[in-house]
Amino acid sequence: MSSVLSKIIAALLAVLLLYFVPAVQFAQREENTEQLTAYSSVTEFVDAVRNKGFISPSMYESFMQEIERGGRVYTVTMEHQHKKYQPEYADSADPLTFKGSYTIQYDNREIKDILSTLYPEGLDNREGDLRTYKLQSGDYFKVSIQVLGKSSMNILTGYIYGIIEDNSRVLLYGGMVQNEDY
Repeated sequence: MSSVLSKIIAALLAVLLLYFVPAVQFAQREENTEQLTAYSSVTEFVDAVRNKGFISPSMYESFMQEIERGGRVYTVTMEHQHKKYQPEYADSADPLTFKGSYTIQYDNREIKDILSTLYPEGLDNREGDLRTYKLQSGDYFKVSIQVLGKSSMNILTGYIYGIIEDNSRVLLYGGMVQNEDY
């Protein structure tokens, strides 16, 4: 009886080692490749925006096509922090009381503001100054993407450990705008 039981256990372990372990390793490599592709797309887009100082509809659309090419669904958020200099006064009503210093403030603009400039209501032409979102040198621009849904790696490891964990990683990249090439 014990030899039959040991043969069944050996067969189950062989199936596990022959099929399940390689499937988990393949899923791991696939997930790493998807993350690298998405991160390189984000860095390429953000660096282009930082170097050019603007976002055109064609730049945004090619970025979205590039991250969707991997077959995953992402939530994309963009943030533009416009740098403003506010002079400091002893009395804000009297301009003659200027202290000789400035306070730097950032005006945050989210993705809905950027997209409303790129795709305004009633405008059909694809490119042009009206559909270009312009940034200034010294502003900050950042993009973050978050994966929606479960990957094959999450599902396979869920079979092993009994739980499927939320693996929604956020990839964030940004920096200061360097040029105004518009």
